[in-house]
Amino acid sequence: MQANYRPVRIWLAIIALLIVATAVVGAATRLTGSGLSITEWNPIMGVLPPLSDADWQAAFAKYREIPQYAKLNKGMSLAAFQTIFWWEWSHRLLARSIGAVFFLPFLVFLAKGMLPRRLAPRLAAIFLLGGLQGFVGWYMVKSGLVDRVDVSPIRLALHLGMATLVLALVVWTWADLAPPRPGVRLSTLTRGQRLSAWLLLALVYVQVLLGAIVAGLKAGRTYNTWPLMDGQIIPDGLWTMTPGWLNIFDNAGLVQLNHRMMAYVVVLLALFHAVSLLRTADDERVRRSATLVAIALLAQMALGIWTLLAWVPIHLGVAHQLGALVVLMLTVWHTFAMHRATRT
Repeated sequence: MQANYRPVRIWLAIIALLIVATAVVGAATRLTGSGLSITEWNPIMGVLPPLSDADWQAAFAKYREIPQYAKLNKGMSLAAFQTIFWWEWSHRLLARSIGAVFFLPFLVFLAKGMLPRRLAPRLAAIFLLGGLQGFVGWYMVKSGLVDRVDVSPIRLALHLGMATLVLALVVWTWADLAPPRPGVRLSTLTRGQRLSAWLLLALVYVQVLLGAIVAGLKAGRTYNTWPLMDGQIIPDGLWTMTPGWLNIFDNAGLVQLNHRMMAYVVVLLALFHAVSLLRTADDERVRRSATLVAIALLAQMALGIWTLLAWVPIHLGVAHQLGALVVLMLTVWHTFAMHRATRT
């Protein structure tokens, strides 16, 4: 008899939504320049915001000691500081809430035997990765407290990469707990189609990391024309830094070009993959999920172009981040559908 994992799937869906909400608030935090407003990491006491005027003055005094205040926000009022503080505090509070919402139900499900044995270690590993993500977030913030006015783009990519990895694992596990359905004919799925699904997932993940580097360098405000970059397919000055590998992470022009080129590759691969499955696959779930991934990627690319041409306003930047997470989740879901079809 098939076990009923519906309560567990609802719990995992809530976790996924919380991760998405945290990443979206994190995007707004980054775009408003709020990420360095809290200069300490207190996993327990940091849950409480300043509660008195003296507390606010103390938090503001710590912020005034870092380079961002001295070079970008000198003379900022307390009210303006409170605005950026609330963005960062909300981002951290959401991140902390994920740990509580994950850990307590996990213990209950485990105690009641509501989890399959094969998935319990995976869920425990996801929880540990989530805890590690907290350390990675502080590691990122520390990069902007001494010599910089913002955080390191590489550490930002690491932070977002960890978050999206956890999100992907949660979505995969959610899909893994769905009851299997009969009627899949394995002969209609080729090895090339299965490999292209995994390749698409890997490239979508890489594109998320490239987008984080773009955001960290504010490279979206470097070349604000499309399809050319200020009249050129490949603009000048892409390899001016030494050693050369630094350009991949610190040259805004090259970083934006890489993000653009990867977008074209991912969209073309998704379209090719979807057409291939629509022509030959008999499993309707595989066909449908591949089509949704292709449509989502086309919409995400259009949103990215709009964001670029509009000089990255906050609302479009946040929407573009949300779109990336939706694309990732759909791609994970599709890859799992391909995986399950090959095992049925």
